[in-house]
Amino acid sequence: MSPDRPITVVVDPGEPPYDTPPFLELRGPLDTRRLESALDRIATGRPDGPAWQHRLRPHGPGLHTLTLTMSAPGQFPAGLLADLLTDPPPAGRSVCAVAPSPLQHELLADADAHPGTGRQVEQLSWVWHGPLDPERFTAAWQSLFDRESVLRSAFADGPEPRIMVHDRVRADVLRLPHSAGDWAAVVEYDRCRGLDPRRPGPLRVTVLGGDPVVSATALPTRVLLTYHHALLDGWSVRLLLREFYRAYLADGCLPGGERRPDMGDYAQWLADQDTGPARTFWTDATPPPGVTHSPLPVPAASAAVPDGTRARTGRTRLRLTAAQTARLGAWAAGWGSTESGALQAVWALLLYRAAGTADAEPVRFSVTVSGRGILFDGVERLPGALRNPLPISVVVDPRGSVPELLGLLRDRALDMAAYEWVSAGQIRTWTEDRAGLPDALGSLVAFEGGPDAPDDVLRELAAQGVRVDPPETLGARTAFPLTLVAHHDGDGGLVVTASYDHTEPAGLGGVLAHAAFLLDELPRVAGESTTIAEVLARLADADTDAQTETDASTSTGTEAGTPPATSVDHPADADAGPPALVTLRPARNRGAGTVCLVPSHGTPRFCYELLARSYQGPEALVLLSAALDDRAGYDALRPLIEAGGHLVLGGFSGCGVAAYRITRHIAASGGRPPLIVLTGAATSAGDLARLLESAAERAG
Repeated sequence: MSPDRPITVVVDPGEPPYDTPPFLELRGPLDTRRLESALDRIATGRPDGPAWQHRLRPHGPGLHTLTLTMSAPGQFPAGLLADLLTDPPPAGRSVCAVAPSPLQHELLADADAHPGTGRQVEQLSWVWHGPLDPERFTAAWQSLFDRESVLRSAFADGPEPRIMVHDRVRADVLRLPHSAGDWAAVVEYDRCRGLDPRRPGPLRVTVLGGDPVVSATALPTRVLLTYHHALLDGWSVRLLLREFYRAYLADGCLPGGERRPDMGDYAQWLADQDTGPARTFWTDATPPPGVTHSPLPVPAASAAVPDGTRARTGRTRLRLTAAQTARLGAWAAGWGSTESGALQAVWALLLYRAAGTADAEPVRFSVTVSGRGILFDGVERLPGALRNPLPISVVVDPRGSVPELLGLLRDRALDMAAYEWVSAGQIRTWTEDRAGLPDALGSLVAFEGGPDAPDDVLRELAAQGVRVDPPETLGARTAFPLTLVAHHDGDGGLVVTASYDHTEPAGLGGVLAHAAFLLDELPRVAGESTTIAEVLARLADADTDAQTETDASTSTGTEAGTPPATSVDHPADADAGPPALVTLRPARNRGAGTVCLVPSHGTPRFCYELLARSYQGPEALVLLSAALDDRAGYDALRPLIEAGGHLVLGGFSGCGVAAYRITRHIAASGGRPPLIVLTGAATSAGDLARLLESAAERAG
């Protein structure tokens, strides 16, 4: 029996009055050392609780029962024990430790401060046209994990976190059929799974579709990469994607050994840097006391979540056409700037406009730098967490010209280039936050970039009937309430995604329409002597025209369009809370009973939907909302319990504590607590369905 197979735990409450610890059935390969370790962890966490003894009895290959005897009355945390036993074992042994950079410390702290929100988790997707060999695809990613130490890294717990590099980590590649759901749902569920930077493997691969033979009517394959900022950035993932293509073309095996330089070499380089010049630069560049952050160009009341309301996050996106983008790039280059500089200038104008002043005013926001402009040999080939958000301040004078503003931002970027390795936290420490407020109250502007797939690789893929679209960044939830991330789409158009945390900023769509108007209008009208006041006046005129058009369309019942320079999408998350109980599959006959799936963090909903399709028993399958605690979960199930019929609880590792507490509520109310079936996340939906069918037959 393979030790890699997941173990399944069935928690049986026993007989009335259910005041003794339940016994557990353990199905699958059991490592007794893991059992002893799990029991020791529970004992350490309950120093004042009653002691217990356990007895493990084998009943054949892969089947054991575990009986617990308590020294005094009390509740044994059987659900926690089930979670610990079904949680996958740690990866291979750690072979070295790397000191995290100050930037990594800050990214990890932000993620830890907002658990379950997907903070610092980013996604990259692309479309794969043509045949896809699933085995070679997975082998290619595994080859990459074997070669890249950063993909085998994780933070270790402790007062001073260290990054541990493991000798072997299995690539997390999930393949789903097109019937699993639409692409938007797959992306969002995968985002909600999050990534734990303390578990090896900071990158996850999800494939929707994909077959070795493709028919003329087949849907294209979509691929999603999800990664954590504390260990990888966008440049890194594009770099790794290039290497994945090479591995796929080499039958799934990437030639060569470990990459050098690696993050350990970078950590040593950081330790050798003299921070004195950086401290002097940032102290001089930081605004003097009394200059606060510029307000976001949206109503301030929307920046916080009112008490009692459910937090909401989401994204809004604007697009420029390829022709508009080309014109913008040529115009910016004519003034010694770039598209990124033009976007920063537009954002500075909108921040200045939001201040409502007619005088020269400093505005402040943050921009991302690649972290690869430093004097470190091979840094452009280094995958890791180097992309860095740094504060930038510039005075916007309405009497000044637009080219002068572009030049100021360009010069700031050039001055910062020598210190891309410095983190925002270090800057705040050195300057004692002279701007008055932390950067997390401002906004962030990022321009995604990185190495593209080489032409020779694309030609080799084409020779095998494969065409891949350029990867697209889907945005991330950062420490900033509003983040603008720009990238080019497959047609060469500029796409800017606004990711916001908490409630959706009121009027954000209008702000992005203003940004798109300026990005389109500046190349048309802004010459050497065009002042900022003139540009803002044109924006005000455009607002007036748009309002007139809206009023006219309202009176005729038609819908007003957005300014012609842009299309603005609003793929925001739904505002309403999820239902307490979702029926995945109704019962086949009256009184057949119910199987209730208890959600666990990191398991997307489509896994439960696949399970419901695989389930062959007569019972109804329902799914509890992840937003419920154990008492609310019991209240949601109470009508089913009172209606009669047997009940079974089940799910993947991580839901054991909640499931067992629900059974205790049922027992305390005089009902018969149900069996609990818990298995590892690596168990297939079909296997868990069969285990639940067996438990339901036994309960019935």
